[in-house]
Amino acid sequence: MLNQEIKKIFCDLLGEDRVFTDEPMKQHTTFKIGGPADYFLVPESGEEAGEIIKICKQTDIPYFILGNGSNLLVGDGGYRGVVIQIYRNMSAVTTEGTIITAQAGALLSSVAAVAKNASLTGFEFAGGIPGTVGGAAVMNAGAYGGEMKDVLVEVTVMDADGNIFTIPAEKLELGYRTSIIKKAGYIVLEAKIRLEEGNQEAIRERMKELTIQRTTKQPLEFPSAGSTFKRPEGYFAGKLVMDSGLRGYQVGGARVSEKHCGFVINAGGATAKDVRTLMENVRDIVYKKYGVTLEPEVKFLGEFE
Repeated sequence: MLNQEIKKIFCDLLGEDRVFTDEPMKQHTTFKIGGPADYFLVPESGEEAGEIIKICKQTDIPYFILGNGSNLLVGDGGYRGVVIQIYRNMSAVTTEGTIITAQAGALLSSVAAVAKNASLTGFEFAGGIPGTVGGAAVMNAGAYGGEMKDVLVEVTVMDADGNIFTIPAEKLELGYRTSIIKKAGYIVLEAKIRLEEGNQEAIRERMKELTIQRTTKQPLEFPSAGSTFKRPEGYFAGKLVMDSGLRGYQVGGARVSEKHCGFVINAGGATAKDVRTLMENVRDIVYKKYGVTLEPEVKFLGEFE
């Protein structure tokens, strides 16, 4: 429910050009799915994000921190609250020696390109992960044998009270798709990454090789949220789905990818309800067949039917 007084407070803080109302979330997720958010705000600094959160708390409005929406399914009914997008307006990347400092909204692909151009090796694994530095630090993102925990030096975060502080890597409790940042609900503002000096041509070749692997094995031609389910201990989610006979299984516009069964894709016009129903059906069928419970890696936000 929109409140013009609240909107005015946000406009006074950010300017009207960075305050949107009834914003379709399908425009801000890689799934290309999702109803409208009441308020969609675009801060340009940690301080502005902190002020927004303060206002949300004072007025009892729920809020959600959004990166580039690469791991998210937003309900068809949208989100009754404030979406705070930390993305392009907070995406600076700088290098000093072997250290790269990246704001939370920087895409991992951008950081990988900066590393390559500076002849720094160790971040090639992240070049094709469709997310931001902030989300990657929260989830300890990884691929092809590399993880954020291998390269992080420290992360600057903000807590729910607006306090900004830096956590060294050894205190981040980085594990499989988790961290102290996730557990404590901190908001990432910036991360420092340490790499090694390398050969630019070798780095370029490795990135090219990983790109070929991704495009060959993953359904990048369709909207999706990446890996749909977490990897169960001792198994691979995609193989369990495939072995359960679910390759190409479809509900409405949502489909289990034929190319990689670990991905649920928007095959055309999929609703959030389609995706959620498909995921629940897949979970139930895999459990019945193998006794393994698949947990979603995708986050759910907003109102579902």
